[in-house]
Amino acid sequence: MADHELPDCDTPAAVLAFAQEQRAAVQRGEVLILEAALVWAAMHPEETVADAEPAAGLVFGELAVPLAGEGTPLVAEFAPMELGAALGMSTDAARGLVGDALELAHRLPRIFKRIRAGDVPAWKGRRIAQLTTTLPLAGAEFVDRQLAAGVDKVGWAAIGRLVDRAKVMFDPEGAEKDRREAAAGRRFDVHTREANHDGTVHVEGVLDLADAMDLETAIRHGAEELAVLGSAESLDVRRSMAAGELARRQLAFDLRAEAGDGAASVVKPRQVVIHVHLSHAAISRDEAGFAQIEETRSVVSTAQVRDWCSGDAQVVIKPVIDLESHHHTDTYAVPDRLAEQTRLVQPVCAFPWCERPARHCDTDHVTAHGDDGPTCSCNLAPLCRRHHRAKTHTAWTYDTTDAATYLWRSPHGRHLVKRCGETRLVTAHPPDE
Repeated sequence: MADHELPDCDTPAAVLAFAQEQRAAVQRGEVLILEAALVWAAMHPEETVADAEPAAGLVFGELAVPLAGEGTPLVAEFAPMELGAALGMSTDAARGLVGDALELAHRLPRIFKRIRAGDVPAWKGRRIAQLTTTLPLAGAEFVDRQLAAGVDKVGWAAIGRLVDRAKVMFDPEGAEKDRREAAAGRRFDVHTREANHDGTVHVEGVLDLADAMDLETAIRHGAEELAVLGSAESLDVRRSMAAGELARRQLAFDLRAEAGDGAASVVKPRQVVIHVHLSHAAISRDEAGFAQIEETRSVVSTAQVRDWCSGDAQVVIKPVIDLESHHHTDTYAVPDRLAEQTRLVQPVCAFPWCERPARHCDTDHVTAHGDDGPTCSCNLAPLCRRHHRAKTHTAWTYDTTDAATYLWRSPHGRHLVKRCGETRLVTAHPPDE
């Protein structure tokens, strides 16, 4: 028997009625969030952005950007950041929200009318908007007119066919280009970011038939060779091992260097670049331990790491960096060791809810170097390029309260704290402007 109590829910019928009411409230709230995104976009139109045309391909200031399809108004580039911060979502998610709202309001008004009336859930309207964004204005109008009456009853397969039809009818050149580029849909994914603690990953792909047949032949032959060489593993395991051997052979071909003077070519040893974080106990061969893999944000056994680094692998060991030590330099440029310490302390972008890896971010001076901000451990943080530009050219500001804690203030006064990669909103209601 559940211990939880709900108001006026002492009968099964009352519980069902209560759940229905809450679902309706949630759906209405989603519609109102779309409305808020529209108003937010209207408050940050193209006219609010200073003329900042990129010079020589470089972008410094804020630009006005399209977030939805043809015919929708441009929006100030950094505007979605603060909306996302208030809603607890990333900048990319906030851009998508604003773009979907603009697409619905300006290019799918009939569908949006039904969403506002509560006949169609907001999530379905948003998914349709994401499908029509690349259509010309006439194509979006066609989809809107065809779907409006029965959008709540039409399945996704039919919606997809309708959007394809609109593409062919109203953008034949684009449809032909899509047909020619259909091969780009082929893929081969190695899900290293989903590595388990046992060191295995999932691999999947969509290949051209001829390529798939060649790959199957190579892996089958590789598995047979392993059996001949004495491997007692099952066929499935040998096939997986054969895929790895196939990759290493290709890497050897790619890394082949000519010795010159007619001498035989030499093959550079396989190089594995992996950033692992180990405790002292985990390093010992006498104890089982685990290693945190920075590239995949996963945990594997230390035995697996030793296996990866065995054989012909070239292992480079870099000095340990004390994350609590303080480093300082008088120059503006950040030395490699100091930049590495910054990445290790904060492994993702320091901006609220941003998850871009620190190794792909800029190393930012929290207090600008031009404002006497030192180049030291306590004044550096990783910021991805987009959020670095926003911090430089808008009213977003932040301070560090300790090595891995950042207190941000949005242009409209909201305060957020990002600590060890986790973000929380400090001021739900900022002071009146």
